[in-house]
Amino acid sequence: MSLLKDFYHIISLEKTGDHALSATLELNAHHPIFGGHFPGIPVVPGVCMVQITKELLEKTLGKTTRLTASRNIKFLHVINPLENKTVVVKLDFKEETEGKFAANSTIVSEDGSQVFFKMRAVCEVVHSSSFIISYMRFNNKFKALKACVLIPTYNNAGTLGQIIRDVSAYSDDIIVVNDGSTDGTLDVLKGFDKVQVVSYPVNAGKGMALRRGFEYVIQKGYEYAITIDSDGQHFAKDIPVFLEKIEQQPGSIIIGARNMEQSSVPGKSSFGHRFSNFWFWVETGIKPEDTQSGYRLYPVQRLKDFIWYTKKYEFEIEVIVRAAWSGIPVLFVPVTVYYAPKETRVSHFRPFRDFSRVSVINTVLVIWAFLYIKPRDFIRNLSKKNFRDKLKEHLLSPSDSHSKKSASVAFGVFMGIVPIWGFQLAAAIGGAYLLRLNKALVILFANVSIPPMIPLILYLSYRCGAFWMGHHAVDFDFSRELSLELIHEHAMQYILGSVTLAFIASLFFGVLAFMLLKMKGLVWR
Repeated sequence: MSLLKDFYHIISLEKTGDHALSATLELNAHHPIFGGHFPGIPVVPGVCMVQITKELLEKTLGKTTRLTASRNIKFLHVINPLENKTVVVKLDFKEETEGKFAANSTIVSEDGSQVFFKMRAVCEVVHSSSFIISYMRFNNKFKALKACVLIPTYNNAGTLGQIIRDVSAYSDDIIVVNDGSTDGTLDVLKGFDKVQVVSYPVNAGKGMALRRGFEYVIQKGYEYAITIDSDGQHFAKDIPVFLEKIEQQPGSIIIGARNMEQSSVPGKSSFGHRFSNFWFWVETGIKPEDTQSGYRLYPVQRLKDFIWYTKKYEFEIEVIVRAAWSGIPVLFVPVTVYYAPKETRVSHFRPFRDFSRVSVINTVLVIWAFLYIKPRDFIRNLSKKNFRDKLKEHLLSPSDSHSKKSASVAFGVFMGIVPIWGFQLAAAIGGAYLLRLNKALVILFANVSIPPMIPLILYLSYRCGAFWMGHHAVDFDFSRELSLELIHEHAMQYILGSVTLAFIASLFFGVLAFMLLKMKGLVWR
């Protein structure tokens, strides 16, 4: 039985104007859809209120409609069908263009003393012939692209059925991953014969659900998988946007960017959105629009050789960061989003634990980005052109100011001397990215610690360190052999001295570079 069937019946329906009506409804308090939020406490989900509006409009028009937009949704009070068995729906509508209606809906208590719900919606009349033609067009496009829709779900029985029905208007290649649900999810899935199901008994997390879903669709030969959450937050009507984008740029990851500025977005989601976007930019250099949206298109065949390490929500961060590192374009398209009110929202995100996991994966990715990925990418980019041309392009680039070039020289010298052997170049490149310096200059002058210069740098470091060590200082000259044993024995003097030398040398070379760049006769020859 459909979970959006028989959850209410109409007691009375009367017109209150040419384009207005009032309907009295009796809610089926024991319908399973009302038990999807809180055990033992039935609650009417927001999707049901929207569905009531749609069905009453259809009944009045005598035509099937499709909800194309919802604006100004307000959930003012929770409807408990045990306490409010009867509600009144007030609906007025007008035809904006041919076949498209704007409807205002309000749901109140039987005596009118309490307002539960308000919404402005736009519905479009669906003509059966045009619907079939539209379905065939998009379904054929799915076949041509070897694409499918992947729906990971955990305890969202109340909304899953409607999501599947909406997606079915575009494709019959639908895979649902049941991540150990304990509600009526399996009963819902029994009502959809064409849906392919991947199911396992123990909840493993969204990341594992996606990973197992990827394995399945790869085995089935699909090239692309569009993932859509099962909580009703996303709308199937945005699927064509993904198809159009992937036709323009094949092989990309495409993320549905939500409007996070609307009033219904929870504060924690808005903060998490900005937090995640910032770290993605740091890790990849790509300015993102929405890195937390679960509405995505993945080029699954390009991801099949990856070894993934995360299992929960943080997987959606890992996959796009590592894909970007491997050269897979990460693109964004605008999509609509619906956030149910706090009282009826079903969320499995655990703020402290899951936010901590996301923070850990971002920490690991940032470290790896600066120690390996960014140096690797810079060296690869450097090798694509003639080295002299690259130096000419960056060293005397007219787009950089003298102060920026001088700062780049100073920073390069500093990083070449500080005692972080083995990580000097990687740290220099990482710092250059963060500080937006001239990377070629930083790399060039970070090589101040090349082998012929090492004895002199060690000696000068010990001499500078003597200033800080006082009477504990080691006093020696070039005639004394410099060895690793000596460095280890007097490590404090060396560390203090090398940092001091790094500051002095960077200041000297930075000022010198600025003076030389100011000289009119300095040209590239």
